[in-house]
Amino acid sequence: MLKVINVVGARPNFMKVAPIVEAMKRREREFTPLVVHTGQHYDAAMSEAFFRDLDLPQPDVHLGVGSTSHAAQTAAIMERFEPVVLREQPDWVLVVGDVNSTLACALVCVKLAVKVAHVEAGLRSRDRTMPEEINRLLTDQIADLLFTPSADADENLRAEGIPPERIRMVGNIMIDSLYKHLERSRQSRVKDQLGLTDQSYAVLTLHRPANVDDPAVFGRILDALERISEQLPIVFPVHPRTRKTIAELGLDARVERMKGLRLIDPLGYLDFLSLYSGARLVLTDSGGIQEETTVLGIPCLTLRESTERPITVTMGTNTIVGSDPATITAAAFAALNETAKQPGSIPLWDGHTAERILAVLG
Repeated sequence: MLKVINVVGARPNFMKVAPIVEAMKRREREFTPLVVHTGQHYDAAMSEAFFRDLDLPQPDVHLGVGSTSHAAQTAAIMERFEPVVLREQPDWVLVVGDVNSTLACALVCVKLAVKVAHVEAGLRSRDRTMPEEINRLLTDQIADLLFTPSADADENLRAEGIPPERIRMVGNIMIDSLYKHLERSRQSRVKDQLGLTDQSYAVLTLHRPANVDDPAVFGRILDALERISEQLPIVFPVHPRTRKTIAELGLDARVERMKGLRLIDPLGYLDFLSLYSGARLVLTDSGGIQEETTVLGIPCLTLRESTERPITVTMGTNTIVGSDPATITAAAFAALNETAKQPGSIPLWDGHTAERILAVLG
């Protein structure tokens, strides 16, 4: 019997941990899963709704860290997670993704000589100004097992000197959640409530500091959104941090004047899946959405200068457009004039990644 602590902290983690915990519960004679929530995302709309939608058990431990600076948050997670590991004495700790909780909990495990596995290892954007890139690099250097989603991630790790025996390509854990809940998401009433029909709108997500904290960058993106929204309405579930920044930068009036840009509150997993799976176009600075739109065959424009998921560009439906208005609008209109793309067929993105992870751990 293996006791495994599964760490969640920020919203993207929940979709990655849920299928792993579910798979462990199906093999209850072999695995005892515990869920530790660091509290990195603490708002109910950002956290508890996802536990409910994903059928993820309520956390066994909630560290209650909350939002603060990167350094303070990482330190607080380490300080509060260490007693949990000492008390539980797990056989493995699984960390996922690239948030501060990922690195902080991995560091605790290494110091205590507890085995740690990193799910979604090997992704690289080559942009070291992104805090997430630093979290990825350091976590992969110290983890005992590196579960990768695709062959390019394996190549990145080998190039960084990681021994092959620590690397296991298992596929994309996000797609396990996507396939499990796609049909269920169609029961959502969110599109009816918003008066939307499939393929008649675009969806926007925007939250990265490089985009929303710089008024010049945010302004350029709004320039593009103005033009696109004249042709296709854009639905924008607004991250609380982004909504606050809009007000602080004095952009409220400009956003309100954009009749084709519709701001709504953040959505739970099922409602958001229902919303974007029916979209004609998705614009985002999120990593996971690049993968999900690839699998669903939805054109995606990534509002960043790079991506840690280049396979979504080479084999999927994703286009990197940065923040230049001309580039964004040209790519958007090109996508709108194309016939529907076929879903991306990427090896092991098949909904069975959790089982492959357990096969390695067990």
